[in-house]
Amino acid sequence: MSPAYHIPPGIVSLWLGLLIVLFTCVDAYEEISDNTLSGLLRPNNDFDIHNGALLSPILRTRVPGTPGSTAVLNHFADFFRTTLPKWTIEFHNSTAKTPLSNGKDVPFRNFIATRDPPWASVGDVGRLTLVAHYDSKIAPEGFIGGIDSAAPCAMIMHAMRSIDAALEKKWSALKEQELYGYLEEERGLQVIFLDGEEAFKEWTATDSLYGSRALATHWDDQVYPAMSEFKGPLSSISLFVLLDLLGSKSPTIQSYYETTHWAYQRLGALEKRFKSLKHFKSNSADSWFIDTENDGHRLAPMGGIQDDHLPFLAKGVEILHLIDYSPFKGFPPVWHTIDDDGEHLDLDTVEDWSMLVTAFVAEWMELEGFFDRPSSPSPRNDESAELEALRLSRKTEL
Repeated sequence: MSPAYHIPPGIVSLWLGLLIVLFTCVDAYEEISDNTLSGLLRPNNDFDIHNGALLSPILRTRVPGTPGSTAVLNHFADFFRTTLPKWTIEFHNSTAKTPLSNGKDVPFRNFIATRDPPWASVGDVGRLTLVAHYDSKIAPEGFIGGIDSAAPCAMIMHAMRSIDAALEKKWSALKEQELYGYLEEERGLQVIFLDGEEAFKEWTATDSLYGSRALATHWDDQVYPAMSEFKGPLSSISLFVLLDLLGSKSPTIQSYYETTHWAYQRLGALEKRFKSLKHFKSNSADSWFIDTENDGHRLAPMGGIQDDHLPFLAKGVEILHLIDYSPFKGFPPVWHTIDDDGEHLDLDTVEDWSMLVTAFVAEWMELEGFFDRPSSPSPRNDESAELEALRLSRKTEL
């Protein structure tokens, strides 16, 4: 006969908690409800091209190493310091000679902002990383780069601002209920605004991607402490989402990588839901995501599109490349012309992109139940409902 053992109630509670989290984490991507989708914050006047708080400061020439570049970099820093003060910001600096610099080094400055769970060590957090370049071409003279890539930067800023309070509420709930030690993966967010994507003279392997090449090399040399979940900053990037050439009407987005095709399909599903709820301002009847129905094993070859993801792709980072291009249409008509400015942006499309990115981040971070409800209060206690939903689904200076 086996002896009888008494199991303390505290151990039983711990086991139950672990079982709840285990079943919660089986599906690591939680769809948000139509109610939450409809209630997401919109950018409104912040995307006004003349005085909008997010977009207008970026709509200027910003060639690396010039005052315009510094002004935009300061805009990013001020936004995160004042609007998202719990984010950590840093700058990665590098220099390189260009075909037009007469043997002199040109400075390139990447902006990086991160938000990790407050209890987690940096080496134990996998991050969804949203990326755009902020520099503009040196020619034609006066080139602004509305779609390339002022608007994508503003879209990312809006998305991070829109989800930050819900993220804080979720993490506070996890900490209060002492559930934070049992997640299968600690999740954080990372924003990278890269410098020096554009070629100074003609696109080559050395005259392009200055900032991304330097950052990928730098991070490849960084190693987290022993026993960390991730080896270094590159392996801690769960998904590298690059936004480029976005802001023209009726975009066409292809899927390029089999391993991230599922994330591409999630964006396609969100676009479809936004349109069915009539919460898109643009009137494009066709889906932006033309490969949504395609099998991930049968995607078209990349077709030679080079962009800031390449140095990270070469080092094994998972990439989702969101760029307006298709073989039958090419790039948007304003691409690399003087017409790529604020006046030629389709602002309804820009706003719709910002909502789509916001919703994708909200689903990735599993924030259903943690957004403030603008509608009439529920008969149940809001905090209790959020906790139950969680259980069930689971300063620097330049």
